Amino acid sequence: MGIKKVEGEMLDHENKMMEKFRKERFNKGNITFTMIKPEAVAANNIGGILKMIEDAGFRISAMKKVVLSKERAASFYEVHKERPFYAELVDYMSGGPIIAAILEKNNAVADFRKLIGSTNPAEAAEGTIRKIYATSMGENAVHGSDSDENAIIESNFHFASEERF
Repeated sequence: MGIKKVEGEMLDHENKMMEKFRKERFNKGNITFTMIKPEAVAANNIGGILKMIEDAGFRISAMKKVVLSKERAASFYEVHKERPFYAELVDYMSGGPIIAAILEKNNAVADFRKLIGSTNPAEAAEGTIRKIYATSMGENAVHGSDSDENAIIESNFHFASEERF
């Protein structure tokens, strides 16, 4: 009984330390969230996109390949619910596998927005992810958080704390 109690206390302490560590690492300014969208996954562009992300100094702290259900996609894009493209966006994002990832770097949101380029690939700067991999404004290869607050919200939507390293 004494050993079990000590083991339980050690586990509680370890869990508290890990939670503190995660909170310190995953705070405003040094994380962003991205998704590699279905058409880029289908075109086998995952490796090329991830290489560009890592070469730009980002650290991937969480990543998974999933198919979003229509319900999860609708919930994720609920902010666009009143827009005319909402239903099409939900269908598109639930139409095949995506890669969801949390990226770390100082000034993560702004630096990632610069790396991915304009939503319209025709207007994206040379060497950006969307210039290289996007096929259209609608199929623009990647999602990137637009603010520190949304980076946290979007990361929490896709990843539990124990999935972050």
